[in-house]
Amino acid sequence: MLKVEKRNGNVVDFEQDKIKIAIEKAMKETDKGIDEEVSQKIASEVFEELKNKELVDIEDIQDLVEFSLMKYRPEVAKKYILYRQERTKLREKGWDMTALQRDIYDKKYRYDGESFNDFLTRVSGGNEYIKKAIKDKKFMPAGRILAGRGLDKLGRKITLSNCYVMPKVEDSIESIFDTAKYLARTYSYGGGCGVNISKLRPKGARVNNAALTTTGSVSFMDLFSLVTGLIGMRGRRGALMLNMDSSHPDIEEFINVKNDLDKVTYANISVNVDDEFMKAVKNDTEYDLHFTVEANGQEIHKKVRAKELFEKLAYNNWNDAEPGILFKDRIDSWHLMSEFDDFEFAGVNPCAEEPLPAFGSCNLSSINISNFVKYPFKEDAYFDFEDFKVAVKHGVRFLNGVLDENAELHPLKEQREVAKNLRQIGLGLMGVADMFIKLGIRYGSDESIELIKKIGRVMINEALRESAMLAKKDGPFPMYREKEFLASKFLQKNADPDVIELIKEHGIRNSQLLTMAPTGSISTLLGCSNGVEPIFQISYTRKTESLNNEDTYYKVYTEIVREYMDAHGIRDEEDLPDFIITSKDLDYKDRILVQSAWQEFIDASISSTCNVPNEFTVEQVEELYMFAWEKGLKGVTIYRDGCQRAGILISNNKKSTKEKIDELQGEIDALAKNALAENPDVCPMCGGKMNHSGGCRECQDCGYSPCSI
Repeated sequence: MLKVEKRNGNVVDFEQDKIKIAIEKAMKETDKGIDEEVSQKIASEVFEELKNKELVDIEDIQDLVEFSLMKYRPEVAKKYILYRQERTKLREKGWDMTALQRDIYDKKYRYDGESFNDFLTRVSGGNEYIKKAIKDKKFMPAGRILAGRGLDKLGRKITLSNCYVMPKVEDSIESIFDTAKYLARTYSYGGGCGVNISKLRPKGARVNNAALTTTGSVSFMDLFSLVTGLIGMRGRRGALMLNMDSSHPDIEEFINVKNDLDKVTYANISVNVDDEFMKAVKNDTEYDLHFTVEANGQEIHKKVRAKELFEKLAYNNWNDAEPGILFKDRIDSWHLMSEFDDFEFAGVNPCAEEPLPAFGSCNLSSINISNFVKYPFKEDAYFDFEDFKVAVKHGVRFLNGVLDENAELHPLKEQREVAKNLRQIGLGLMGVADMFIKLGIRYGSDESIELIKKIGRVMINEALRESAMLAKKDGPFPMYREKEFLASKFLQKNADPDVIELIKEHGIRNSQLLTMAPTGSISTLLGCSNGVEPIFQISYTRKTESLNNEDTYYKVYTEIVREYMDAHGIRDEEDLPDFIITSKDLDYKDRILVQSAWQEFIDASISSTCNVPNEFTVEQVEELYMFAWEKGLKGVTIYRDGCQRAGILISNNKKSTKEKIDELQGEIDALAKNALAENPDVCPMCGGKMNHSGGCRECQDCGYSPCSI
């Protein structure tokens, strides 16, 4: 049967009557009016022309109609042409944007004054479904794709991946500075980075046979942070996540490092806690911090009371909004590659939604799930699962296209190899809170959890199905092995029987499929809630300054709240229903339950910040962390309103950009010079004075000697 591909990518049956109706609509606009005999004749001619084809484009059909009208009714053809032109104009019309949205669009994503339609064409790669989905605010690629797609043809060195993970830093000066070099190169292409420093020997470990000691792993965090800051100041995007295993002997120093407000200012930090640690916290027992120095076999062990360490972690997150917490064993066990012995995660990206192997990369896009609600704000509102399935299918297909296009655009050769061998993508969601409001469902309620599970199961199965169909066409990802892949507990729990059979038959194109990014800028651009988070506030106060310098303050409602109020004729927020709830009013357990429900169906991870009120206690942070672990989250952090970090973020640093660059460059140069021992009188480990004796040198402060490396 003849099929028609519509502009949104959907394929439907050819219907001759639709052509007749469209022609008669144009005829109605003319003096002669409708001639059913002619409209039927043209519809039949179009069908005869196309009947031997399997698939035709909607534009081809309209071209044939236009040609036939020119023969039989030229005056109708003119009306029909004008109709098509008006429809084209409507399709090409840009969004209505606020000043903030326009600023994001113009400064972050729009290239060289391109028109909105050119922007859509460039970003979508000419994919008509994706182009329309972006225009309809149903789908949005991540920032690197928006900013960089197509610019390689103009000679620009811009990766389409938002983020990367470096190999775990090995216990040597060479590896430390190789990592700094990798970071700088990756930042220069626009990618953020994650680095695990757990392999660096702890403070006090021997570095030679005379029992001289090192300043430890934490001392190198500032180097990586400064590289990030310097590249960011020079106009490139610098974002860094540093993490350390909970069992590392330096873990307490790592947890406390940001208590010094001048330390590690250009990186986020997180602790990788294992199940053993969480069980020790729960049972209030001791926990073993341990490290083996590979160079000399030294074994370092330190027993700590797990609960005390946990309390320090919770206090710092309460006070500084860092470090976040990552649940290592859940990360390692709940994904599609969990049973591959030759695969392991090296760390997470800066926002922690993507656990990745060494040199792995993020390839991200998000579906605005709130725009799949039909009849929003009404009693008969419902979620359109069929429309959503189509979006997931096209999202997977789109990201595979971007993956291929980005194959040679990664900054490092090793990153190109990993992307080729694993083909990891990250399709996610945003607008979750808005969706619930449109449906009249309270965020965190039993009804919301039930809906999440229905959507999540549909999403993972559609993604797996489309990836398997791509494997049928192009082959599975190079590292794919059927036995290990099918043994994944994540796959076994979530995949429908027909999907399993499809994978058995064709393999699968991608080793990673779903994620939940924070979607900060892109959700603001679309005017929807970010990621899986609840809405932050009902309204906020905006200030404007008049010509006579008098400040005027006025209330601005969050977009979804304003839409609800307009739909129901509400003028005062006091009249809003109880199901519209903000992050500060939400019970933290409900917030965790929402994330837990999504994580069941997400093979990567979820970027998560629990915004809590100022009165939230340290003990409640501990309870939140424990509950998150018990509910199977892969990671979480909190941001307490009014915490110390808030003051830092809003402080007014009056140094110029040039002064900051010069200052950072000086600090990096000094660190590099010392560590590479270009100055024989300065210790590369702590900056202390080196004493020369016995044909070698040793530091009088920390005991470092180059002869022991």
